Amino acid sequence: MSGRLVVEDPQSVAIAVRGVSKVHGHGPAAVLALDRIDFEVQRGEFVCIVGASGCGKSSLLHLIAGLDQPTSGQIGVTGGATSLMFQDPALFPWLSVEENVAFPLELRGVAKAERKSKVAELLALVHLEAFARRQPHELSGGMRQRVALARALANASHVLLMDEPFAALDAMMRDKLHEDLERIVAATGLTVLFVTHNVREAVRLGDRVLLFSSRPGRLAAQWDVAIPHPRRIESREVSELAALVTDRLRSSSASSPHAPAPEAAVS
Repeated sequence: MSGRLVVEDPQSVAIAVRGVSKVHGHGPAAVLALDRIDFEVQRGEFVCIVGASGCGKSSLLHLIAGLDQPTSGQIGVTGGATSLMFQDPALFPWLSVEENVAFPLELRGVAKAERKSKVAELLALVHLEAFARRQPHELSGGMRQRVALARALANASHVLLMDEPFAALDAMMRDKLHEDLERIVAATGLTVLFVTHNVREAVRLGDRVLLFSSRPGRLAAQWDVAIPHPRRIESREVSELAALVTDRLRSSSASSPHAPAPEAAVS
């Protein structure tokens, strides 16, 4: 049995993944991407998923977002709706910053006056109110990602799925966006499921870190991150836990013939 699951405890659970497997393709060319994944994300929790390339992290986000269906198993999301943010901001180049953020509100039929007020609120939240009339090509990479975040928040979902959104940014900009995201999550109470190759980023941001084994992706281990906020990515506590996760990741990658070299997986 596969498909959508009714969350049994919607007051505390935001995402429930029950025995989910995903096969891409058919016949001899079929690839088992995910194998019996089973976990929950609590409401308001920030959970990070790490693993080698090809372990099914992005596939899982697509399944949770409803963009694809599991081959077996079930997925439930409290409220039914999610917002999904990719590595590429994917902004409409012919629209201004405020028009990009307003787009999902228009699709939902929000009235013009309410759209204007909501867009102003979201741009203030990501500190881009002064750039509302700019075009995407006039912005830095980090600013474009902040526009993409504001657009995702405009969907009014309480669950935000993030697929390596900061991977293409330099270290300083990534650190600034970590702070921005932490502030926004605290202000909104969002539930976040965040995919990354960067183990330190996962420990820096997450309340919990899930490790997926190399293909087929299985939930190999998880760690509660008890480090108080605010955190620094270069702090001793973050570095020590990241080292433990990295060692386990390298062990998992080395045991799979499909996995890349461990150093590539934890860049």
